[in-house]
Amino acid sequence: MNVARTNEPAYAGGATFAKLPLVLDPGELTGADVAIVGAPVDDAVSYRPGARFGPRAIRLADVSGGAPPSRPHLELGVDPFEVLTVVDHGDAEVVPADKEASHRAIRRAVAGVVEAGCVPIVLGGDHSIAYPDVGAVADRVGADSLGLVHFDAHADDADELYGVRWSHGTPLRRLVEDGSLHGRNIVQVGLRGYWPEPEVFAWAREQGFRWHLQVEVDERGIGPVMDDVVGSMRGLDHVFLSVDIDVCDPAFAPGTGSPEPGGLTARELLTAVRKVALELPLAGMEVVEVSPPYDHADVTALLAQRVVLEALSGMALRKLGREPRPERDGGLV
Repeated sequence: MNVARTNEPAYAGGATFAKLPLVLDPGELTGADVAIVGAPVDDAVSYRPGARFGPRAIRLADVSGGAPPSRPHLELGVDPFEVLTVVDHGDAEVVPADKEASHRAIRRAVAGVVEAGCVPIVLGGDHSIAYPDVGAVADRVGADSLGLVHFDAHADDADELYGVRWSHGTPLRRLVEDGSLHGRNIVQVGLRGYWPEPEVFAWAREQGFRWHLQVEVDERGIGPVMDDVVGSMRGLDHVFLSVDIDVCDPAFAPGTGSPEPGGLTARELLTAVRKVALELPLAGMEVVEVSPPYDHADVTALLAQRVVLEALSGMALRKLGREPRPERDGGLV
């Protein structure tokens, strides 16, 4: 996994995440802390397609160059790539127009990462990929010790969406039904808009789901809400972080399949993800529903890329076991 250092700009050369080394063989992942996996599928969307192009766009949305990468975080005072060994594991071998086969391929790819002792960070793809990627982590660690922090405009726990049981609006229902997750270990942030119906929330309440609507974030602020979110996950040995980019207002993330006005700002999402990664034991992560055909100036893909960097930075500081050391109070006056 040694890579010669270069000054190659971001727009040149190989298209791995942050110019990380490409490691395709699961047998060579041993020793890595994190592996990036692409899940380029959107056969389960109910509105605008295009998320199959998300993994490539997220990888390319980088304004820095050089390999191995250097990304010093100014607010945390840590460079995640100096602390963590991170590799790009390529894409799952998905099958166009066959979401069942694609889901099996994603599950195999994530399972290989988990078996190697790495934390998988999955780039979607529509949110149906939560079923195979969270499921693969649950297979390894068990439902009793696994929590899910879910950022989304939509609850994604319906029984059916337009009569379809396996879609991007149903993965949490399927995960709870098959025992991969306990509802009491699921907390959702940013829900808003006009879906799903009250009976879906009634089912979620019966299962023990907890959620923080966007209106609560507006009233209380993202900081206090995230204090509650993190507090609700204390005591769990493993946490999976699911970020649907449509949790953000379309002003900050226009390139998504089911945009819903009135969401988080980019700054709020980055702050929230940083806190989760810094304070909770991440066993996996996904960033989903980036749809480049509807993006403008790559702002959605760039935000998704930064979401991953925030998580990596938080994980790195957690591994070091120290407080943030921001680059403040310095420079010329």
